[in-house]
Amino acid sequence: MTGNRPRSVVLLSGGMDSCVCAALATRDTEAAALHISYGQRTEQRERRAFEGICDRLGITNRLKIRNEVLWAVGGSALTDDSIQVPEAGGEIGTAGIPVTYVPFRNAHFLSAAVSWAEVLGANRVYIGAVEQDSSGYPDCRPAYYQAFNEVIKAGTREGKIEILTPLIAMRKAAIVRLGLELGAPFDLTWSCYSREDKACGTCESCVLRLRAFSDAGAEDPIPYADQAVGHYQV
Repeated sequence: MTGNRPRSVVLLSGGMDSCVCAALATRDTEAAALHISYGQRTEQRERRAFEGICDRLGITNRLKIRNEVLWAVGGSALTDDSIQVPEAGGEIGTAGIPVTYVPFRNAHFLSAAVSWAEVLGANRVYIGAVEQDSSGYPDCRPAYYQAFNEVIKAGTREGKIEILTPLIAMRKAAIVRLGLELGAPFDLTWSCYSREDKACGTCESCVLRLRAFSDAGAEDPIPYADQAVGHYQV
């Protein structure tokens, strides 16, 4: 600890939710930020978002690592070029687990974050998981994080590190409003699953994001491809 501020590790992908989570972590703790690349389509753009968000929030302790396992096993449209990233359609999250799910990804992320937290003497790990308004990913459910906290108790030196999921029960629009209150740098974030120049506006991640900003009565500050206009209304 530094003074009365506990230390934390925040998993920062560079997306909207992780950015808000990082803003919360920097408000309440001495935060260190961890970014994990795993061979995803937008790897370079997400890394740039990570660096920009850290600069804006004043996070100087940063760690960037690469996980080869998730790319090697494939099975996801985010890591396998032979699987197309689908356009959003119908009610998101009701058609089963989508092809953009990366098998057991968050377990890999959390394991790295907990390992680093042990080294730093941090007792909190923040992750911007969201269950409601998500795409139906199984590793975004509260029960998953409750179980992971039990693993940490049993498998770490002191068993005192806790996974925090402050956004997990929030709707995306509420996350946007919270981020605006915190001064989260949404202009530096990246959520698109498929493009690195302009967000496609048609994948589930883009559609959820556009809808969230619209419902929050705010303008999304990142650039979108021309065909994105109006697509979030699906």
